[in-house]
Amino acid sequence: MVRTFMAALLLGLAAAPALADEVENPAIEAVIGDQIAALRADDFAKAFSFASPMIQEMFGTPENFGEMVKQGYPMVWHPSGVKYLALRDVAGGLWQRIMVTDAGGRVWMLDYRMVQVDGAWRIDGVQILPAQGVGA
Repeated sequence: MVRTFMAALLLGLAAAPALADEVENPAIEAVIGDQIAALRADDFAKAFSFASPMIQEMFGTPENFGEMVKQGYPMVWHPSGVKYLALRDVAGGLWQRIMVTDAGGRVWMLDYRMVQVDGAWRIDGVQILPAQGVGA
């Protein structure tokens, strides 16, 4: 029994690096990070450039996009911290979860839907996730 447990443990450890590679994508993290850096600098034109064609069509101009971010996603406009969590495949779409600390110290969880356009990653939507561990 101990031998079976050790074999399973060793197999699990051997698989761990492969699993870690599957849940990280530096190119996706770079696109999200570059957009957040542009938002921090109030460079809405640059931030808009990281959005998918669908998002760009929806908002039309970088100014409209910037207003939407300020009103609907203020936590990513001037965050004090960003941490990348799991990258998940959901129904064929890639979703990057991030944890953002806003300027006031409040922590937010967001999911970024990512798509490839002409070989480059673009942000195709962001969902603010409900707070965890809050009970009535």
